[in-house]
Amino acid sequence: MWNLVSTAIITASIQYSGQIAAAPIVTQLPRSLLSSASRPVLAVNPPQTQHQTQDAEATKAIRVHLASLQDAGYSPTGQGVWLQANDGVLLGEHRSTQALPAASITKVATTLAALHTWDPNHKFMTNVSTNGTIVGDTLQGDLIIEGNGDPLFVWEEAVTLGNALNQIGIKRVQGDLIVAGRFYMNFESDRQKATQLLAIGLDSQNWTNEALYQWRQMPPGTAAPQVEILGNLRPVNTLTAADRLSSVQLVQHESLPLWQLLKRMNIYSNNAMAEMLAAAVGGPGAVSQKASQATGVPRSEIRLINGSGLGQQNQISARAAVAMMIAVHNRAIESGLTIADLFPMSDCNCGTIKDRNLPTGAIVKTGTLSDVSALAGVIQTRDRGPVWFAILNRGNGDVRFFHQIQDQVLQTLTQVWGNPPAIATRNFSPFQPIPWQDGNRDRILISY
Repeated sequence: MWNLVSTAIITASIQYSGQIAAAPIVTQLPRSLLSSASRPVLAVNPPQTQHQTQDAEATKAIRVHLASLQDAGYSPTGQGVWLQANDGVLLGEHRSTQALPAASITKVATTLAALHTWDPNHKFMTNVSTNGTIVGDTLQGDLIIEGNGDPLFVWEEAVTLGNALNQIGIKRVQGDLIVAGRFYMNFESDRQKATQLLAIGLDSQNWTNEALYQWRQMPPGTAAPQVEILGNLRPVNTLTAADRLSSVQLVQHESLPLWQLLKRMNIYSNNAMAEMLAAAVGGPGAVSQKASQATGVPRSEIRLINGSGLGQQNQISARAAVAMMIAVHNRAIESGLTIADLFPMSDCNCGTIKDRNLPTGAIVKTGTLSDVSALAGVIQTRDRGPVWFAILNRGNGDVRFFHQIQDQVLQTLTQVWGNPPAIATRNFSPFQPIPWQDGNRDRILISY
């Protein structure tokens, strides 16, 4: 489970080890520039603002960025930039409405679509039942697993589920292991492979080195389960009505709350999780439609072929990237969360932003393909308040070069506009991950 403690500038939620609250516990930190009292709004699109003067410092930073790219042999026509203030003032832009390959910025759209499909505290349930009876320590019948799209059912989940079955009294299954529905295991969407992995995870006698390693990372004292499957492994698409009528519920396993799943997905830019969530939403078309509706940006600026960003055909404009980040934040604050609870903050130096030179307190999403490097999010400044940005770069080459010039834009603007006092004095607790495994998410539904 995650302990998400954001900066003194961000209103963040905290989940304490060993328990998951039904609603997020929100800590009001000394000052919140991203509070519900200052909901960000998207700037008016460039054609309507040509008569207005954009910010000189922002324009200069963009110009330097483009010059660095051009000096390295990259065409300015393949780049997109959008910089705006929290109140909707456009600070600077370059080809900002042109949809460009955006790589994992696509996951911002998936995050937004998920938040417009489910509540941030939504949990995906995995139901465990049987058509048999328990005699001694043996289940005489089939063990039936029905998934509902949990994208983070991994070795640790199988361990706790196996221990719950042991607690009921089941140590072996005389019948088959039947797996139905949208069940994923260790990010494997192939149901046959997922079923095989589950059978391994339930019985410590069959653990692989990887399963053993993950068990050793769990809280001390976590038992090693023994649920031996004596029958066959039978993955099926769906359970029949007869299956449901003849079965008895044994255990219900809850996923982490949606917002914690999204945070983990975005920190590590986990493609499998993004694809699973996008599929549950209705596919890339539904993700694009929900993102467009939530932002007011036309779908021509949010063109998706999947939910992860793999492939150059996922194309998003710089303006749309910012619009989606803003919409994610505004959706989050309705539930007492902020964008800091859904995306990595620079202070964690973790996941895809490890070793980046981002301003303190920056909250971002990265995107990387062989010829794409993208960064979108928000930096926090003294003079301009929160500044929302997207930088989409196109070109083959060393990704570290793109990282360097992207970070340089943000560092330059932070130096010019200043750090807020709380960040300048580092009077805050940065995000620190703690083990997220929780043994209290398996609810036993049968007397034993």
